[in-house]
Amino acid sequence: MHMNENKLTNPASTKEITRAYFDSLLLEMRLMDSGAPSTEFELYGKKFKTPIMTAALSHLGTFHPDIPSGMVQYAQGAEIAGAVHWIGMGSDEEFESVAATGAPTIRIIKPYADEEKIFSQIRCAEKQGALAVGMDIDHMFDLKGNQDICAGETMGIKSSEDLQRYINYTKLPFIVKGVLSVHDAVKCANIGAKGIVVSHHGGRLNYAVPPLYVLPEIVKAVGKQMPVFVDCGICSGMDAYKALALGATAVSVGVHLIPYIQEGGAKGVADRITAMTEELKGVMAYTGVKTMNDFDATVIHRI
Repeated sequence: MHMNENKLTNPASTKEITRAYFDSLLLEMRLMDSGAPSTEFELYGKKFKTPIMTAALSHLGTFHPDIPSGMVQYAQGAEIAGAVHWIGMGSDEEFESVAATGAPTIRIIKPYADEEKIFSQIRCAEKQGALAVGMDIDHMFDLKGNQDICAGETMGIKSSEDLQRYINYTKLPFIVKGVLSVHDAVKCANIGAKGIVVSHHGGRLNYAVPPLYVLPEIVKAVGKQMPVFVDCGICSGMDAYKALALGATAVSVGVHLIPYIQEGGAKGVADRITAMTEELKGVMAYTGVKTMNDFDATVIHRI
């Protein structure tokens, strides 16, 4: 097979592109007048020890039968670490089990074609004391442009007006996940979203731009109006630092934590989040960042 044919049949992995972009970002050291850093921050009226959050994973027990109670252990780990917990697609019963751990949890709801299912899951989130709710708009389509089918459920194609109805339906902050452009970020702000997740959902679209590539412009456009979160590919305190320096409010770690759940359960998750947070603090100390309000994008340079 000729090289050009290989390129046509093997499109670039978005995950690989994202990893390469992370690794292309270098840091200045700024040690003069630096001090011991703090990673504490506040989100939706609650205080947390770290801006490194879990990500909205789903169906851990299905995809990893060796950890049948994985979603609960995942939440318990976040609670022990003092981190925000996120959860994705699942039943109300599973969400109730997660909420019972006491972990402040953000529930991300799929864009179901069945509207009542969306409203029902919002009501459940409210009843169980969720920190916020939201929707991952990057699951509206499959890769052929049709309505997506996820775990046997048909997704709907949601307009700005649809999302605004969900926002108006709940008293909880509503977050839109799967934003990867200033275009969508501004639309989310205009309909009253209380947060966005800059994400390509683990690479659903080949050649998608890395979240950190578009993050600065998104923060410039809407960062004063709402929190801007980032996920996809974050697996170290250094990765978290780079996202925070470029303007993220907080970051989410998902797939990277699965081996830690498998090997150590809730404690494994908590220990890994804590270790990443300690690495983050070390980088903050070396770059003159004392608090979560002191990050400065000019410390970042790209190869």
